Amino acid sequence: AAMRSRAEVDATLQTAKLNPAELLPAVQCLSFGPHAGGGECCLLQLEPGLCAELEAGRSLVIRGEKDEHAVLCSRDKTYDMKIADTSNMLLFVPGCRTPEELNADPASCNIIHSQIAGFSKNYWELRRCRPKLKKLRKLLMEDPYEGPDSQKDQTSTFSKYTTEDLLSLIQASEEEILHQLQVIDACKIEGYWRILDFDYEMKLLNHVTQLIDSESWPLSKVPLSVCLEELGSLEPREMIEHILLSYGRKYVDDAGEVFFEMREDKICRAIAQMLLQNAVKFNLSEFEEVWQQSVPEGMTTRLDQLQGLALVDKSSRPETIFLLKVEDLPEDNQERFNSLFGIRQKWTEVDITPYIQDLCAEKQTVGALLTKYARSSMLNGVKVYNSRRPIS
Repeated sequence: AAMRSRAEVDATLQTAKLNPAELLPAVQCLSFGPHAGGGECCLLQLEPGLCAELEAGRSLVIRGEKDEHAVLCSRDKTYDMKIADTSNMLLFVPGCRTPEELNADPASCNIIHSQIAGFSKNYWELRRCRPKLKKLRKLLMEDPYEGPDSQKDQTSTFSKYTTEDLLSLIQASEEEILHQLQVIDACKIEGYWRILDFDYEMKLLNHVTQLIDSESWPLSKVPLSVCLEELGSLEPREMIEHILLSYGRKYVDDAGEVFFEMREDKICRAIAQMLLQNAVKFNLSEFEEVWQQSVPEGMTTRLDQLQGLALVDKSSRPETIFLLKVEDLPEDNQERFNSLFGIRQKWTEVDITPYIQDLCAEKQTVGALLTKYARSSMLNGVKVYNSRRPIS
């Protein structure tokens, strides 16, 4: 393209009925460079916090397998990626100077010839989203760890997963994945993340609670060293320590000895799961009696320990209780509500909350979720929620 002269620029301004006095003296003439094809450049819109991450030399990672919607992860947050179309063509001009920069330079009343290196009609927009962590448990549950003597472990054909593997398979940031591994009580065995088989976990817990009982230790002061010494001949020492970490809070006393304060609610909950998983439904009053008898001495069972694990059916006579684990429900909001309304037509807010609490985005409340996905009505003076759409 021929370079424009100042006279041509002035003639163009005159034709456009523009007063040169109202414009900056510098003129930028744009022409398409030899390689200015579209589609080779991708634009990504970043919030200031993410921009700072990159400027500080940290990286952002796009995660997802071929059949999954891409997400972008920083060190500790996950974002949905969506393409946003623009009505204006976006041009990439290397070394382009903004009006502010031109204004500051009085010598710039010349003509600047700039080449367009590329263009785009859209950009990637990021929206903070919940990390997609359900798959983490699903992968680890393919091959739960049944203990060192398990024959299954020697012959298993299932994949085992290192931290690196999980980072490439799970759509969540590293910190969110590592936190979730803690939440689901995963442990590293020979470099691979594993979840203990529930029966094996109960066997380990039983060893610990029986030792506490026989030694008459207070539940708030269980010594690690004695547990390892006494139980190390029955199970690997790292498994004993893992079960103490899962069901207790670790602390060091003034003399530097490591103790655990056992978490009563979590132990009671695990024992309830063990009792409930062998029956479809359980008479509530009978269950409460058996449950209290089954927990270690000095512990008190309460139904609120079972939030997100079991559901009481108050409408049946006699009242019953059955296992309903929140981690077995779908991760998608609409599918979660469909599934819950398939189990029970009308829910009170108290009953449904443990099963939807984890769906709340940042600063979102359970009430807001219910308003969006459910319809409320009054039943015998109590507010209940049912589905907004027919459940097939």
